[in-house]
Amino acid sequence: MKVAIYGQEYQETALEYVVELLEELQKNQAVVLFESQFYQFLGGVKALGQYSTFTSDKGLDSTFDLFVSFGGDGTILRAITYIKDLGIPVVGVNTGRLGFLSTFKKEEVRRVVTEFKAGAYELVERSLVAVYSDYEIPEFGSLNFALNEVSVSRKDTTSMITIATYLNDEYLTSYWADGLIIATPTGSTGYSLSCGGPVITPTAQSLVITPIAPHNLNARPLVISDNTEIRLIVSGREEHHLLSLDSRLATIENGRELTIKKAGFKIKMVEYTSESFLKTLRNKLLWGEDRRN
Repeated sequence: MKVAIYGQEYQETALEYVVELLEELQKNQAVVLFESQFYQFLGGVKALGQYSTFTSDKGLDSTFDLFVSFGGDGTILRAITYIKDLGIPVVGVNTGRLGFLSTFKKEEVRRVVTEFKAGAYELVERSLVAVYSDYEIPEFGSLNFALNEVSVSRKDTTSMITIATYLNDEYLTSYWADGLIIATPTGSTGYSLSCGGPVITPTAQSLVITPIAPHNLNARPLVISDNTEIRLIVSGREEHHLLSLDSRLATIENGRELTIKKAGFKIKMVEYTSESFLKTLRNKLLWGEDRRN
């Protein structure tokens, strides 16, 4: 068994649970590698021991059985930039608050190993979206993909922007809004949901276009096939707008054409039998909860 461990440097509460995970992995003679900066952050603790490390550029390959992310959903989204198209299954241990993608409670971290070894899980492939432009966007480089969503939004102004939107080269509309979100099924429970978008089950072959605070009030979220190619052209009073891939940001000159479509690879999320998507909906989004019952 070969396992990669990742976390954000500010996750000070993660150490004791990392140690618990390591104890369980040692019982199974697992080969363990830590993300380099996270390992340095946790360094100096004897209980941790000596381990090899990986970075975003080297150390990981398709022979890994599991990638464990300590943190919240934002940490999972960062983890994807390490996994890329390697096909390593990823699971999140929630040391934050909501943790919709990071489904395991930190107090139950040992179950990550025991249930994986027992085969009490399935691998659910999550689609991603990728952004292409007529010029290179240096902030992203080859990491031009997102697991949750791509969004464009206003920058340096309180005025709306106008987002001309085309689907497979056919004009849809021009949104007058603070921005526009193109979300995957995974991202449908994130930013898009908070802007009034629908929840989409993870394996649905769909994308959702959700306007952010639209001025044209008859503009509603639109669910489309994930084979659709989306083109956006932004205009506004300022010269630039923001482009976001999950939590990564770039400043884009207005008038540039952005093409958004399904990425050429998928991410494998480990869905344990005890932690299904529907159970997460009920427990973390309080799905259908009614205090009268």
